[in-house]
This record gives sequence, structure tokens and C-alpha cells, in this order.
Amino acid sequence: MKILLKAALIAAAPVTVAVALPTVASAQAVNSVAIADLDEAVAKSNAYVLAINQIKITYKAQIEAADARAKALTAELQPAALAYQTAAKAPGANPSTLQQQLAALQAREQAANREVAKISEPVARARAYAQEQILMKLEAAVNSAMTKKRINILLQPQAAIKALPAADITNDVMAELNATVPNVSITPPAGWQPGQAGGAAAPNQPQPQGR
Repeated sequence: MKILLKAALIAAAPVTVAVALPTVASAQAVNSVAIADLDEAVAKSNAYVLAINQIKITYKAQIEAADARAKALTAELQPAALAYQTAAKAPGANPSTLQQQLAALQAREQAANREVAKISEPVARARAYAQEQILMKLEAAVNSAMTKKRINILLQPQAAIKALPAADITNDVMAELNATVPNVSITPPAGWQPGQAGGAAAPNQPQPQGR
């Protein structure tokens, strides 16, 4: 039984792309296809790393409170979880009783997660706001990196069957982000909600989890 702190406020949108890479082609053709982990580029950008460090300091009390409450709730739920596991292994266990016991346990766990999420909400909002400001610049950074590298097609790493290290332009995208958005604010305006920072992330790109 583990209480999970669900802090990310921007939903991830998985990318599914199927592209056949040429096995033998001219130098120009090979150079026209590249891969980039945009999630990593954002998460390792100077602005995001700086924002996370600021959040750890600014919201130290909330982070510690959420962590302490999560540990307390885990300890509280552990006996019930062990009791259910023991009952489930017992000979002749009643399926209906076990189902009710499991449902009650799951309900308590969900309530515990909501409680912890409520405590850590200011931290999650700050992280989401910082992410979104960087994501607003991501498409331009990708376009710039592709232009400089003369890339015509850019894939997520998981979409490529195999790629040489030279085909990875993640660091190039990150460098563009560092140049265009050196820092961001971690203080959302009053009433701000994810998606309202004045722009949107590049379509279908996974959002980085807080680190």
C-alpha cells in the first residue's frame, strides 16, 4: 500500500508515430530525419531546473507537510492492506466479503491520495505554471533546431526503430530553449488554470513530470 503524491497538473498526451527510416541513402537524406526527446529537453532546460529549485525553497513547508502526511497515511492503511492480503490467502475465503473489504480499502486509499494532493496543490500549481511557460516556447525551439540542423522530419525516440547518436537533437532543442526562455515565474496569477499562460504546448507532446 503506497500513498502517491499526484502533483502534475498538465496531462500527458502520448505520441504514436510509425515512420520507416531509410537504411541506405544519401548524406542529405539521412540528415533530414532526426529524433528528439522533447520531454527531456524541457525537463533539463535551465529555466525548468531553476524553477524546481525555487519551488523547493518557496514551498518547503508544503512539500514537507505533504510528505509527512503521506507517510502517516501509508502507516495508517498498512494494517488494513495486510489484513486483506491475509484474508485473501485464507482457505475458504468468501469472495463477496473480500470484494467488500477491497472496495473499502481502495476507497480509503483514494481519499488519502486526495488529502495529500490537496496539501501539495500549491506546489503542483507552481510546477505546472513553470512548465507551461517553457512549453509555450517549445515549438519555436524545435523549429529553430530543425532549421539549423537541416532536419525535415523529427520523431520522438520511441517512434524510431534505431537511431545513431548523431541523429539525436534533444540537446539542440534544449539549447534553443535556454536561449529563448532563460527563466520563468513560479507564481501563477490569481485564478490561473493550466492552459491559460497565454499559449499552448506543441501538439501531442508529453509533459514533463516534476523532478
